[in-house]
Amino acid sequence: MEVFARVFELGGFSAAARALHLTPSAISKLIGRLETRLGARLVNRSTRGLQFTPEGRLFYDRSIRLLADMDEVERSVAEAQVPSGKIRVSANVPVGRQLLLPVVPAFLEAYPKLSLEISLTDQVIDLLEQRTDVALRSGPLKKLPTHRAKTWRGADDDRGIAGLFRATRYSEDAG
Repeated sequence: MEVFARVFELGGFSAAARALHLTPSAISKLIGRLETRLGARLVNRSTRGLQFTPEGRLFYDRSIRLLADMDEVERSVAEAQVPSGKIRVSANVPVGRQLLLPVVPAFLEAYPKLSLEISLTDQVIDLLEQRTDVALRSGPLKKLPTHRAKTWRGADDDRGIAGLFRATRYSEDAG
């Protein structure tokens, strides 16, 4: 379909072959196979050039709409693969100032369709109640609501817990 559309737009097998980086004979064979599959002649070939049949014109008109739709579908699927939306992040003040805030500009540059809502607090929060997707904490944590959060990475030592936590809701949505 795409090959036929290029032949129609460029007016010949040679021009289409150059544009598509194929040989004119390959273009001719592809058009021949298309005509056989459709059971209709799309192009009348002569020594003076090509003449498109009414069926060929109809096929072209419908093909360009389908090709445009296919391009849009492919583009929208590709765009859907790019992370987008808002991520709510909570961090205690030292972690936020020293580790989180310095990397935010590079993160947003790498993921331009994401936005961050950052909350710096030294209080332990309930991730679901505060509608927080990710929390970064260090130091001793009291009453960590582990039943409503999952630890991604963490270390438990004499001084307390250091870790990255995500809301159970976010874990289920994002995997």
